[in-house]
Amino acid sequence: MTQKTTGSCQCSAVRFEISGSFEAFFLCHCSRCRKDTGSAHGANLFSATAKIAWLSGQDNVRTYRVPDTRHEKSFCVECGAALPRVQMNGALLVVPAGSLDSPIDMRPNAHICCTSRAPWDSQLEDIPQMDDLPG
Repeated sequence: MTQKTTGSCQCSAVRFEISGSFEAFFLCHCSRCRKDTGSAHGANLFSATAKIAWLSGQDNVRTYRVPDTRHEKSFCVECGAALPRVQMNGALLVVPAGSLDSPIDMRPNAHICCTSRAPWDSQLEDIPQMDDLPG
């Protein structure tokens, strides 16, 4: 039986289904992934075999490629949320982990591009944790 995973953008205009499994899950600290997310790292799942089916809103998906690189980001034109993309001439499906609605039974394989890690992104386990917004 083929594994099915669903996802969507923040405004739900774009919905998709992934058929198949992921081979890797990386937390990338390169400056481009940090710019893509506005955060400490990108969290992306990778598959050379899984297929994506757009259930709705495919016309709302845009892809930006950083000039003279292979770095791309797909996103919803309505809400800006990161979305899956097919790269390397269709050979690789890259799925932002935060775009998934279905739970996955996979943990990240590795932090990558750590030499580019933001200087404030260390020893975060020492920072207080809150279950809700401060205030």
